[in-house]
Amino acid sequence: MSGLSKRERQEAILGLIKEHRVSSQDDLRSLLHDRGIDVTQATVSRDLKDLRLVKVPAADGPAHYALPEEWENAPPLEQLLPTLMTHAEGSGNLLVVRTLTGGAQAVASAIDWEEWPEVLGTIAGDDTILIVLRDPAGLKPVTERLETIRQG
Repeated sequence: MSGLSKRERQEAILGLIKEHRVSSQDDLRSLLHDRGIDVTQATVSRDLKDLRLVKVPAADGPAHYALPEEWENAPPLEQLLPTLMTHAEGSGNLLVVRTLTGGAQAVASAIDWEEWPEVLGTIAGDDTILIVLRDPAGLKPVTERLETIRQG
């Protein structure tokens, strides 16, 4: 199936996840191959992240990929920041991001989901997020990345 778009490939992945208990990226690649879709492991890995699929434990067998209900309709960072983020400033390895009232939880979850290597973790209140960076050198690139996404 050459010429398959990213959207079509990801729709196929979602269909397979709903139809089968997929416990590994290799299993998913094999199922895709059976449908005539040949992809690399790196592509499968990126697609799993883009689709927000996670491995969940199963009571009756091995862990498998699933799309958690609470994430199914959660918008990505690119949709949240332009409407919710007001500004960010930091010092050392701490970055404070301000959002509109009630926006911090959603934005912090989206930042966590990105798994940026500079970010150790986030703590969110109602309109404030504390981002703890692994190293003070990450302050400028993370602040700039957030601002770039916010500005669209």
